[in-house]
Amino acid sequence: MPEGLLRALDVSITRRMEGLLAGDFRSNLLGPGAELAMIRPYVPGDDVRRIDWNVSARTNEPHVRVDLAERVLVTWLALDTSPSMEFGTAERRKADVAEGVAIALGHLATRRGNRLGVATFGGAERHTLPATQGRAGLVGLLAALRGEREGDARVPGDDALAHALGRVGGLARQRSLVVLVSDFRGPRDWRRPLLELAGRHDVVAVEVRDPREQELANVGLLWLVDPETGRKLRVDTRSRRLRERFAAAAEEERAEVRRLLASAGVRHVVLSTSGDWLRTLVTFLRRRRP
Repeated sequence: MPEGLLRALDVSITRRMEGLLAGDFRSNLLGPGAELAMIRPYVPGDDVRRIDWNVSARTNEPHVRVDLAERVLVTWLALDTSPSMEFGTAERRKADVAEGVAIALGHLATRRGNRLGVATFGGAERHTLPATQGRAGLVGLLAALRGEREGDARVPGDDALAHALGRVGGLARQRSLVVLVSDFRGPRDWRRPLLELAGRHDVVAVEVRDPREQELANVGLLWLVDPETGRKLRVDTRSRRLRERFAAAAEEERAEVRRLLASAGVRHVVLSTSGDWLRTLVTFLRRRRP
């Protein structure tokens, strides 16, 4: 997909986001700002310019306004570019959903002076987009990633999720919103670095799945290839027992991922390569907005 089409996708997703989700993130800090948080009685030392004269006149006691502080929200997007993200048997690949999530979050995270940073992991090369205002560099980064995947035969990298969490923690120097977009395949040795990251930042996990990762279809004899290791396996999908064991193992694996994320206090949403992933994401963001 050339950069021009990615920019068209950016416009399309932005329009849908505007219709599905309105409003901005609010600060949880009190301080100088434009939005009222509370009105309280005046105490010596308060700035007299903050006195609310209408309330003071009604109560015969001086009161001051306390506002919500105007605060720039910094969002870090950790994007999985490992070979397993190239898999997709439904309407799109997992990598396509991940790119769409990046564009959607880029739209939300760069409004009103907020800043977005991007760090990729799992691919042949690491890419980092510093936290800046605007999302002009985001589409260019996604286009570069697509070109890289086409040119390197989907070579896996050694920057696994556990290492990537530590790298993002080093990049996010102030308290930020960190969004992990991954299929969470591979070794599950990332709980400790995730706990450390979640202790300092608000972390959201966006898990991308394909239906065929959960159920094995009856399509006869197959040669299956692990995109991460290149290992091949001959499978007879006509066996009902095999299909049942596959489904049970897949559900056990996904349940373990859910448990690890929940134990770290990380908010979690699952998106599929089939259906309207954007509506699922927006519903989650609307319900879980800070």
